[in-house]
Amino acid sequence: MNEFEKNVQSTRNDAVDSGVAFGVSFAFFTIIFIIAQVIKAIG
Repeated sequence: MNEFEKNVQSTRNDAVDSGVAFGVSFAFFTIIFIIAQVIKAIG
């Protein structure tokens, strides 16, 4: 067994972290898209 497998620093599930990262990036790009559409509609 690898020594790093014995001394794990974080026991969190990687799928949860990936889901949160996806959600944050999706929300960020959605907000940018909405702002661009508002500017386009005003102009």
